[in-house]
Amino acid sequence: MIYSEEVEHMCKVAKGAKHDPAPIPEEGKWVKAKEVKDISGLTHGIGWCAPQQGACKLTLNIKEGIIQEALIETIGCSGMTHSAAMAGEILVGKTILEALNTDLVCDAINTAMRELFLQIVYGRSQSAFSEGGLPVGAGLEDLGKGHRSQVGTIYSTNIKGPRYLELAEGYITEIGLDKNDEIIGYKYVNLGKMMENIKKGIEPMEAIEKASGQYGRFDEAVKKIDPRKE
Repeated sequence: MIYSEEVEHMCKVAKGAKHDPAPIPEEGKWVKAKEVKDISGLTHGIGWCAPQQGACKLTLNIKEGIIQEALIETIGCSGMTHSAAMAGEILVGKTILEALNTDLVCDAINTAMRELFLQIVYGRSQSAFSEGGLPVGAGLEDLGKGHRSQVGTIYSTNIKGPRYLELAEGYITEIGLDKNDEIIGYKYVNLGKMMENIKKGIEPMEAIEKASGQYGRFDEAVKKIDPRKE
């Protein structure tokens, strides 16, 4: 350690109170975090790239400072999806400090990592008050049946109005309109369930039918249209 001459000539004054770090909630405990290994928790965060053409939702499950589980969900940028594939290999097994300073290729994923780091080291994790935290695998369960991200895609123009393309239930195949041409329901295919059916050996058309459903007052529609064609 090198000290300036001014500091070398100063007399020593004793410090008073110790002032430990404030305790933060972690997996049902209050922890005074002093080292990376003191950090545990599961949380989510959102990142965006500089041109703001895409976004990333990142979920990390951290135990004693080490990332044990990572879920990377991206939208809006084809390059980001390939970067997410790399991030899935890069993140697990690293400490959160290593991950914060790792080049995750994509700005949006890097930003999401930064936001998660801030959340979790300040005790703002989703599992802050869950005793023992959440098991490794909780991130996968967050995807639900079929292990597909929940996606909402709506397109609209002033002259032609809205088109529902994909919602939480799945890929929209038809939207139902009333006599005023207002949307009152839709028919959808849950792509995760459809693929599970096909993998079980069910013929594709039957698999689609088994994975289909409808929402709202679709049966009352006076007109049904394909939102991608009509």
